[in-house]
Amino acid sequence: MALVLDILSWISILIGAAFCLIGGIGLLRLPDVFSRMHAAGIVDTVGVVFIVLGLLLQAGWSMAAIKLLLIVFFVLYTSPVSTHALAQAAVSVGARPWVVDEDDEPTEKGDESSKT
Repeated sequence: MALVLDILSWISILIGAAFCLIGGIGLLRLPDVFSRMHAAGIVDTVGVVFIVLGLLLQAGWSMAAIKLLLIVFFVLYTSPVSTHALAQAAVSVGARPWVVDEDDEPTEKGDESSKT
């Protein structure tokens, strides 16, 4: 039984690490601030949840498990709130999301020079 828990916890930790890595790559590769916030807000949150799930399987029922559950609770609460605050700040300074028009060329939404 201990071997099964170890295997499941390491699979969960590796899945979480992969999500965090993909989110980090998304922060570097995506074109605008809104896409980058999507990578940071959603993908990294899922990665943290998987990592903590793996740690919970390792910890068993103990005080450490309660602390890990609190970490998950606070991450799930603060990540959407901080992403929303960053999006509102970006909109207030004039950032606009990229859209792909009919010619498959990315332009900023609301850019009047791209319209014919």
